[in-house]
Amino acid sequence: MQKLKDGSGMLNSFLGSRGDYHSAQVVMVGAPMDFTVSFRPGSRMGPGIIREMSKVLETYSPYLKGDIEDIPLFDHGDLELSFGNAKKSLEVIYSAAREIFGDEKFPVFLGGEHLISLPIIKAAFEKYGKELVVFHFDAHADLRQNYMGEDLSHATVIRRCMDFIEGKNIYQFGIRSGSEEEFVLAERKTNFYPYKVLGPLERVLETIGQRPIYITLDIDVVDPAYAPGTGTPEPGGCTSTEILHAVHLLGRRSIIGMDIVEVMGYGDPAGITGVLAAKILREALIAISLGSKEGER
Repeated sequence: MQKLKDGSGMLNSFLGSRGDYHSAQVVMVGAPMDFTVSFRPGSRMGPGIIREMSKVLETYSPYLKGDIEDIPLFDHGDLELSFGNAKKSLEVIYSAAREIFGDEKFPVFLGGEHLISLPIIKAAFEKYGKELVVFHFDAHADLRQNYMGEDLSHATVIRRCMDFIEGKNIYQFGIRSGSEEEFVLAERKTNFYPYKVLGPLERVLETIGQRPIYITLDIDVVDPAYAPGTGTPEPGGCTSTEILHAVHLLGRRSIIGMDIVEVMGYGDPAGITGVLAAKILREALIAISLGSKEGER
């Protein structure tokens, strides 16, 4: 695999991206993979859609009174994945995540289906060990042992994380869909907060301290009224305002990386899902940057 640090970025890069890998604090990477999707394909286009729709946004956040241009952000572009070969593609994503963590930078991965999160979380666990906490925002539990005979699926990603991370270190927010077995497992093994996002998140953040937190955010945690461009839409989710408030709260803690997944173009010709994903990223990165500066004082 070509080293990320050898890349020169993209012309059509994410809002605020500039500079190069060496000078960046935040490194953004696209993972255009949707090999195991169970309903509507198209999330491989997610990274491009998020970048394209980011252009409608200002770099300044009036909520946080901060500007993403003040963050050294480098958009490497999309990884070259082996089309149709999930295992090999996951190895490529893992290598990229390991490189970014190893260079003490903050990774942001753009999906792609939710399975892309597995190798990134594995790389984070190898760096931070048992102190690592995973915050999982999603409409679906993703706790199946296998799906349609496949152990590696967007429907099994959190279950596969539990192969190396204890369930007590996984916090699930906004879940409102899954099998009975998944809900029973979640209630027994993870920190499970179905249906709601903000209230449970506020309570958890009061107790989590400054443990390293990785965020994996499936855009379908948001109600499809606000984010229709996703592969498995599930009514009953949070509003766009609520998810923005949630990422603002996360800036107060020790966030070490994040991904946003399952954005697709079909069913959303206006691009509102892509611009919501881009705004979530803008707000999250500014909140995390401001939070880390406060911690240094």
